[in-house]
Amino acid sequence: MTHNRPRRLKTLTGASSVISAGNDASPVAGIKRAVELARKAEAEKITGLFTADLLHIDPAGLAGTAGIQEPIIALAALSQVTSHIGLIATVSTTFHYPYNLARQIGTLDHASGGRAGWNAVTSSVGEENFGETLPSPEERYERAAEFIEIVNALYDANERNAAERKASGAIGIDPAKFHPINYRGKHFRVDGPLNVPPLPQGRPVQFQAGQSEAGVTVGARYAEVVYTSQPKLEDAVAFASELRRRAASFGRAAGLPFIMNSFHSVIGDSDADVARRLKEKHERIDYEQGRLKLTDMLGGDLDLSELPLDKPLPEALLPEVTSINRRRGRVEIFRRYAREGLTLRQLIIQAQETGHWSVAGTPEQLADAIEERFRAGILDVLSLHGFGNPDQEDLLVNGLLPELRRRSIIDTDYIGDDFRSNLELPPYVAVDGALNSAKRA
Repeated sequence: MTHNRPRRLKTLTGASSVISAGNDASPVAGIKRAVELARKAEAEKITGLFTADLLHIDPAGLAGTAGIQEPIIALAALSQVTSHIGLIATVSTTFHYPYNLARQIGTLDHASGGRAGWNAVTSSVGEENFGETLPSPEERYERAAEFIEIVNALYDANERNAAERKASGAIGIDPAKFHPINYRGKHFRVDGPLNVPPLPQGRPVQFQAGQSEAGVTVGARYAEVVYTSQPKLEDAVAFASELRRRAASFGRAAGLPFIMNSFHSVIGDSDADVARRLKEKHERIDYEQGRLKLTDMLGGDLDLSELPLDKPLPEALLPEVTSINRRRGRVEIFRRYAREGLTLRQLIIQAQETGHWSVAGTPEQLADAIEERFRAGILDVLSLHGFGNPDQEDLLVNGLLPELRRRSIIDTDYIGDDFRSNLELPPYVAVDGALNSAKRA
């Protein structure tokens, strides 16, 4: 697909939960709300719906609401009430298996008419639910690399015309056009073939999240969109430069992978309104609970309970990043904050945004911040917050989004027939047979 205009910033928003609550008047209250918000996002031409996922629930509630629904099932339901918006499921490569994942996401791509994507994460929690200990980040990303290779090989192996529609309306399958991959790796042995016919998109769009050394390498090699937390402009520039340097060393096309940030915002209609909203937000913080959340941001093995709120953290208290077995990128961010002299109170405030890019301002001021990163070439996909939030939705829909359209930064309509096209990724060229994709013994 060729477009006679510069590529624009792509937008995502979180898919609302389809789950019902104990005090709902009807058991379908959750899905009805999720459908309403998905349709609203599609009406605003948001490029995709994103689902986060965690495979446990922590007693302290530090993880927020992530993980309260199974992403693929939730997105399959929403695929039937939308027609253009992309559908991205977060899936753990540590606690799942590639053949099952390929079938599930492949079926979602068929069910949605070519709108599926999946976000590969290695998980930093949940091992207690799988009878395992959590491997090191290096081991988790080694497994993730094999996982992604296998999924891609399975999708590439089957011939494009392996399934054909009969006059009766049923599907006819030619088994000879489904090919094995005979993958032999350290973590997996997968023969194939995949028993799902070739996907409308060829492959679903590959997202990846991870900021550790090993995570950046996996993203540079395999991802089409890398989800990263970069709260400061200079950090975002450094991350983008290193990611694309590594991507080029793997022979990736210029500009790949795309870079995605989550944009945590407080929108007000004036400077005074912004100041009021920020003040009220900070007043709602439970600083004792905040100590626990900050501890989590710093790797989980600290005791901040007796430290004064209005003094910086002692340098000796900060953990070495290499000693942490989970979310090293997040630990690096909060180590930098602490070394800059932020007080415990200020660090707790930052922890509410979990290390993501956070800006408070009017729609015009927020658009300035977004435009700066976009024009600098370090931001390709932006996850926006506000849909379903009564306090922010109006200023998002009637303030920020129109301002971004006025500046020709985001799309005013969907431009293609599938998610890959609407992201303006390079065309995917399917390869019949598995010889170019499989790793053999």
